Amino acid sequence: MFGYYLELGLRSLRRNPALTALMVMAIGFGVAASMITWSVFRAVSGNPIPDKSAQLFTPQVDSWGPQQNLKGEPPEALNYVDAMALMRTHEAKRQTLLYPVQLSVLPGGDRSLPIAANGYAVYGDFFPMFEVPFLYGSGWNTADDQGREAVVVLSAEFNQKLFDGANSVGREVTLEGHDYRVVGVTGHWNPRPRFFALFGGSGPFSDPTDFYLPFTRALDLQIDTAGNNSCRGSLTFTNRNDWLQSNCVWVSPWVELDSAAEVARYRSFLEAYAADQQRAGRFAWAPNVRLRDVMQWLDYEHVVPSESSIALLVSLGFFAICLVNTIGLLLAKFLRRANEIGVRRALGASRREIYTQYLIEAATVGLAGGVLGLLFTALGVSGVGLLFPPEIARLAHLDLSLVGLTLVVAILATVAAAFYPAWRAAKVQPAWQLKSN
Repeated sequence: MFGYYLELGLRSLRRNPALTALMVMAIGFGVAASMITWSVFRAVSGNPIPDKSAQLFTPQVDSWGPQQNLKGEPPEALNYVDAMALMRTHEAKRQTLLYPVQLSVLPGGDRSLPIAANGYAVYGDFFPMFEVPFLYGSGWNTADDQGREAVVVLSAEFNQKLFDGANSVGREVTLEGHDYRVVGVTGHWNPRPRFFALFGGSGPFSDPTDFYLPFTRALDLQIDTAGNNSCRGSLTFTNRNDWLQSNCVWVSPWVELDSAAEVARYRSFLEAYAADQQRAGRFAWAPNVRLRDVMQWLDYEHVVPSESSIALLVSLGFFAICLVNTIGLLLAKFLRRANEIGVRRALGASRREIYTQYLIEAATVGLAGGVLGLLFTALGVSGVGLLFPPEIARLAHLDLSLVGLTLVVAILATVAAAFYPAWRAAKVQPAWQLKSN
């Protein structure tokens, strides 16, 4: 019977091409608007590291006090004193400090002019913590951190630029006049949003990082941060050490905690550390600390642009209006066939069969609208740069999941819209129709 009802539905659509075209266009425009904005919202609001987002935490310690802090919230990063104190205690399974750096790189060969490159100063735990994939080699170890070794890890993209993609492990790269030995080349890895470096850096949706070098080596060479450096109060610096001992925050800390017990223990450690600083006279306020995992951190930092959320709500509202119009068109289309329904009911067709026939007919409209919506979605995705910044617009793309979602949403939404018109059609009284004709 499904094939028979499908044939009846197709015949009905061909009988009223103008009405059919209106419904298909309404569904196509509505679903396309929703899928275009959804593709952007999905890209900016997804979980950047789903396997470990609940085990990675960024600790915050209030080193500014209630008169200077952010509405009761601690600073988004740590100053040098607190950051190094947390590293020395090593209360977590894995831990790292990081800050963005920008250095000139001398490619060598025929290209003698240096090029600017963006990277991060990190600890060796950074790579296993964040599941960084490697094409060649690996990251460095704790001994390299402690020895302040001149080692570097390159990204696949930067390795392609410097060494044409060859295995460069063991070769040297000159960064800002200093030679570094390449110990690893990552695979393509660019989590978006870039959750681990929201404080400073080039932005949560920027291009892949070029390189990573040891945090301790960067400190020895006095490499300044290329990100934010936020200070409070009246401060006077006569040398770099004054800045390091100040309340200026510029270091992002991350720790890996595998269980709720470890999280509770580390939070207690943070509170105890802040209390110790209060007793030592360094803090003149009660302990104020936070420990947020990846998704909590993204939410706190408001990483999802407000325009993407607003655009999604507006497009869903537009889709709802299209569905309301589709309900009216389907109702007019079905009730115009009241005579046919009356005859079928008189010949023994049940209301369930009438429901099934018209819902299948609506599904064909939804499928046609979904195909049209795919065309509009493909055009719209290529033009989202008109509404969103380039670094966000290029995240939107038409993949298989979006194709499937577009078709499924179009069909299910149209079938849902057809329930009331189909119910009205099934309520037609056969006796009235036969008597009137």
